[in-house]
Amino acid sequence: MSLHTTFKIGGNARLIVYPESEEQICEIIKTANAENIRLIAIGNGSNLLVDDDGIDACVMILAEGFGKISLIDEENVFAQAGAKLISLCRFAYENSLTGLEFAYGIPGSCGGGAFMNAGAYGGEMKDVLYKCSHVDRNGNTGFLENEQLELSYRHSAYYDNDCIITGLYLKLKKGNQAEIKEKMNDLISRRRDKQPLEYPSAGSTFKRPEGYFAGALIQECGLKGKAVGGAQVSEKHAGFIINKGGATCRDVLELCDICADTVFREKGVRLEREIRVTK
Repeated sequence: MSLHTTFKIGGNARLIVYPESEEQICEIIKTANAENIRLIAIGNGSNLLVDDDGIDACVMILAEGFGKISLIDEENVFAQAGAKLISLCRFAYENSLTGLEFAYGIPGSCGGGAFMNAGAYGGEMKDVLYKCSHVDRNGNTGFLENEQLELSYRHSAYYDNDCIITGLYLKLKKGNQAEIKEKMNDLISRRRDKQPLEYPSAGSTFKRPEGYFAGALIQECGLKGKAVGGAQVSEKHAGFIINKGGATCRDVLELCDICADTVFREKGVRLEREIRVTK
């Protein structure tokens, strides 16, 4: 699984499959249910930390084979869950559509972006996402739309309903292509300047505590550069724990605990992990 996560950490999965249609996803789920095989669906693995001993499960990866993006009409876009967010942003730009610039550079898949209501620089998926198609754990298709999606800070209804997102429906607006490109270039430049993109990580390690910034709290506690094994609090941005080389899942989790415990002890603020741990 270290080959399938942006953290580059994790042991073997029992089995990996790459569906290329919603019908195949339905069949995979039904087969896994019949054979009593645990099933986990992932996209780009950008918010995932996998156990060093791996995953005793079938991992279904929604990747490029399930990554089509198309126009519904002049301002509405459909994207399969396996498409990368950066590809969706480029598609919007090529069609002079604005509203997704905030997501340019977020390293996840569209499905993952919807699942966690990904956001950055004042924007989030809930600003443009109005419907998701999915397959439930019995292999049946369905969808949620508008308020049913329950989009809030780093959360959606899909955290709780055990369904697998297969497609996104987004409402954008016609814009000036040059202005869209300028904003995209500005945001990607800010990411490169402030975030440790040169090292494997899972993005922001902790959710933003209300009224605070996790990275600032960690830095104020003197933990910038703190390391456990190959895991390190980034010296560039304390909100990121990076794999500086050879980090294990255990290293990352121990460092997360050190950061959370120290911040709570010194600042009285509880940090909640944003990265998802799977084993």
